Amino acid sequence: MPPSPLPRHPGASRVEAVQAPIIPIVAGLIRENPGTLSLGQGVVSYGPPPQAMEALQRGMSEPENHKYRPVAGLPELVEAAWRKLARENGIEPGPERSLMVTAGSNLGFMNAVLAIASPGDEVILQTPYYFNHEMAVTLASAKPVLVPTDERHQLQIARIREAITPRTRAVVTVSPNNPTGAVYPREDLEAVNRLCAERGLYHIHDEAYEYFTYDGVPHFSPGSLPGSQGHTISLFSLSKGFGFASWRIGFMVVPVDLMEGLMKIQDTLLICAPVPSQYAAVGALEAGTAWVGRHREGLLRARESVMRGLKELGPLCTVPPADGAFYFLLNLHTPWEPLGLVKRLVQEHKVAVVPGTAFGTEGCRLRVSYGALTPENAEVGIRRLVAGLQALCPQ
Repeated sequence: MPPSPLPRHPGASRVEAVQAPIIPIVAGLIRENPGTLSLGQGVVSYGPPPQAMEALQRGMSEPENHKYRPVAGLPELVEAAWRKLARENGIEPGPERSLMVTAGSNLGFMNAVLAIASPGDEVILQTPYYFNHEMAVTLASAKPVLVPTDERHQLQIARIREAITPRTRAVVTVSPNNPTGAVYPREDLEAVNRLCAERGLYHIHDEAYEYFTYDGVPHFSPGSLPGSQGHTISLFSLSKGFGFASWRIGFMVVPVDLMEGLMKIQDTLLICAPVPSQYAAVGALEAGTAWVGRHREGLLRARESVMRGLKELGPLCTVPPADGAFYFLLNLHTPWEPLGLVKRLVQEHKVAVVPGTAFGTEGCRLRVSYGALTPENAEVGIRRLVAGLQALCPQ
């Protein structure tokens, strides 16, 4: 008689505490309902510039580039990234800073949390938060401390200050913001950066949507502030502006004393960012902001279509200002549970959005993304969404 199988051990508690990633859940609903238009995933409708493909071919024609390359990134990409940062963000290289190429901003954030936080330490996130940030902090066995933004989704500096404890290690800001589209003004980011310096904390600032601001609203990089070098971690990505989402490439600027730990972490997790993507990134940075600019008109037209459509919802919906990224976070005045409403919108009206619960919100909130849509598809998608909300949430 064969021996009885041994009981399986349960999964690690830190994994069980992490929320299920919402984008694959919504993607599954879309697959089950062919013809659904997605106002869900935060990507752009265009791909990389031709310079990226040219640089990729040049780089990968060298046999050495099919082997492991430097953990912190190809020297030519590191140099190109520093040039971009100095030119566009006011972040200059120097002895107090280092730059690491990462497989997108998400890995950069995970690297940062693992480098600065021990189990039980605290990381302050603003709510609504970007869900992958909350997931990363939890996965690192640290504690996300949630500080609400105001009714316009702007930072509340006094509440951030009140949330700091002896176990706090960092304050996280994202501007332009995912999921709200809010853009934080320079004075608020300066205040957070100064507070972190005073309290001996790191300021982690995610700038993945730096190229997407509207109506003259400027983007600001706190890593450009004098004296910020020793406590500011700045995260950048090519995924959004350069249509590189699947290529998984970005970079982080960090205090130099973190690099030893970051090298250990990145070497453990993936050794180095994918070399083909790194060469393509060199070409993309050569193309520069002109590549983003040539696609701006279509994005603005899609944004205007969504804004016009949302006005038709009237008192059913409050939409705080969203001067950046390509999101609106709708606050629906209805008792619906958000994921349940999302499912019905997909099944009955063939339009997908993301439930706000994934971002730590209360009530019925939905994130609408228009970045991946052509102006024509945006028009169709917002009509479906408005009609679906009016049908499912009668006043």
